[in-house]
Parts: sequence; structure tokens; C-alpha cells
Amino acid sequence: MKPNEDGGGRAVRTAQEEEAPVRRAIGLADEENRYIERGTDMSDHESIYRHEAEKYDKLISAQPSLRERINAIRPLAGLDVIDLGAGTGRLTVPLAVAVRSILAVDAAEDMLRVAAHRLQAAGSRNWRTAVGEHRRIPATDDSADLLVSGWSVCYSTSAEADPTGGQLAAIVAEMRRVLRPCGTAVLFETMGTGFEEPNPPAFLLDYYAALEREHGFAHDVFRLDYTFADAEEAERLTRFFFGDELGDRTAERGSPVVPEYAGVWWRTFA
Repeated sequence: MKPNEDGGGRAVRTAQEEEAPVRRAIGLADEENRYIERGTDMSDHESIYRHEAEKYDKLISAQPSLRERINAIRPLAGLDVIDLGAGTGRLTVPLAVAVRSILAVDAAEDMLRVAAHRLQAAGSRNWRTAVGEHRRIPATDDSADLLVSGWSVCYSTSAEADPTGGQLAAIVAEMRRVLRPCGTAVLFETMGTGFEEPNPPAFLLDYYAALEREHGFAHDVFRLDYTFADAEEAERLTRFFFGDELGDRTAERGSPVVPEYAGVWWRTFA
């Protein structure tokens, strides 16, 4: 299965087929935005997303499903859904079994290949994948009832990448374009990994505040721990993605559980 195919293996053309590579697609063409979180920068994450999707999927598979949390915000039955920044299908795969259709959009083709494999393995056929970016979603106007995005929009809206808030405004406008009247957007972002209390990265605080203050999103914070097979796997996978500082702290803890807090923001548009 290749990206830009549907559940039956049919090719799906998108406006992004001739786009520049992932660095432009995630909004980095004009800025040398560095996503620094406890020793890991954007270049590390970009390489992971492009070349180590399976290992990344192993990491995020250690967290619980978010389907019921999303369903509590917007009941899923019968909905057409877009997963923006879908990655390896963290949200796409569990949602596919509950909705009418789902489009998984991501900048990294390797991530979408893993997502497609997981969707096929789950027996789902109501899905498509498409390479795309936050500000140019490969979907027609008024085509979705629900848009979800997990740990993705932050890459385009950190304090350095989006000092004026213009990129966030453009992304929210693009969400509104693809959502039908009364459509809902649900965004998940980090509120701190490896801490026993919420500890969001400082460079994302303006973005989080703008979602509520300027764009009318409601907000909640909840625990979303990683539970690995054993302490060795916990150290290895946290070091792989989050860097040596968290890897060292995880090794010192000696536990298969790595604490995490997540934030959820949601809005239903008129």
C-alpha cells in the first residue's frame, strides 16, 4: 500500500503530489524552526518521521487509545473524519472502526505507510491516506464532520515558528474550510513527558493560550502515561524520541511506566 491510496488500494490524487519534501510540508521552508524539547530538536524528529516510523509507532503504542475521549466530545458514529498529522495512525486506526470514513493526512510518507498497514491489519476499508500539510489540507470544502490532530500542529505554531500567530490563524481557517457547518476540531498536544505534574514546554505556551483566547477552543488536561513492556524498553524508546535527559531519568526510575500529561483543545464551528 502506498500513500495517497484508499482502503481498496486505488490511487487518490492530491494537490500535494508535487509538493516539496517533508521540511516544507511541516511549515519549515521559510524558518529554521528548531523544536527543542528536553534535548531533542526538530531535525531529529523529522528524521524519525521520515526513516524510523516503525520504531516511533512502537513508542506511541505504549499509550492508551483516545477514541473514547474523542467520542465524549463528539459522538463518532456516522461521521466523516480527517486526521491531520496522522502519523502512523495513533488516532486514525481506533477511530476508523467507529466512523463512516476517515482521511489520514501527514507530511511523511513513511508514517502513512505504517498507518495504511495497520488499517489493513485491522480490517478497515473506510479510509484514505494523503500527503499534506496543516495549511493546505488535501480535502474539499465542507467535506468532514470532525477533524482530529494529535501532537502535530505544535510543529508549525511554536513561539519561534509562529511569533505573530499568523500560522495558527491560517491553520484554524483551513480547518474551518474542510469542516461542515457544526463540524468539530479536536487537537491533542503535550503537557509534559516524564513529570508527575503538568509541565508544558515554554515555547508552546503562547500557542496554547491563543487556541483558547483568540480561537475559542475549550481545553482540558489529563494523564496519558506510557506503559512499556519493561524498564529497558521504556529507557530505549524514550531516549530514541525525547533525548538523553529523559532517557537518563527513565533509566534512573527503573520503571516501565513513563508519566505523561496531554492537553486536549476542541471547538465546534457554526
